[in-house]
Amino acid sequence: MRLMLLAASNRQPAWVSEGFNSYAKRLRGSLRLEIEEIPLARRPSTAAARRAVETEGARMLASIPDAAHVVALTEAGTMWSTRELAARLRDWIAAGRTVCLLIGGPDGLSESCLARADESWSLSRLTLPHGLARIAVAEALYRAWSVLERHPYHRE
Repeated sequence: MRLMLLAASNRQPAWVSEGFNSYAKRLRGSLRLEIEEIPLARRPSTAAARRAVETEGARMLASIPDAAHVVALTEAGTMWSTRELAARLRDWIAAGRTVCLLIGGPDGLSESCLARADESWSLSRLTLPHGLARIAVAEALYRAWSVLERHPYHRE
């Protein structure tokens, strides 16, 4: 099964790619985690932020494969425990559809992305730096997978 992290962002520091890739490559079998960076739109002024979010949203929506299950990462989303995420991952695998996880840019996700989402997930009540959110998603997915596989990575 394909997990796609669609992240509106400009180039991230090397440690972000290294952290994300470290967890993504640990996933084995038919589960794979990929990332696609959606270029940020220009923000020449504060007033242009809404237009930029809509431009990024259109780019993001264009990258979502047909029939994909979409999860928006938002502060207003539902916080899931590791076990709850593992149950969702099990269901996603059983459905056999590509799952796209959306991380918005500095001004969040567009209304069109939120409307397209099948569910929303909040990593934390904290505001996380974009790169750290990528790594947190990859680690959480790897940990959920380890629960399903009874791998010793996740200890209770």
